[in-house]
Amino acid sequence: MPGQIKQMLDSVLQQRSNGNSVVLNTTKTKLILKGLNPDKFTLASPDDSAVISKVRAIAAELGVHI
Repeated sequence: MPGQIKQMLDSVLQQRSNGNSVVLNTTKTKLILKGLNPDKFTLASPDDSAVISKVRAIAAELGVHI
């Protein structure tokens, strides 16, 4: 199912920021520093199991359930 990574990253960003733009930008920065740029993934991006695992690990680290 293409786009799963994009949906997961969007979920992490939405849950962490809860509408706060400062927290949204801070979370995006954290993701980029960990090697995942949310802006580089689209709904047409192919799913990679290694990247999905990385997103899940980062989400757990940030205290977000996806």
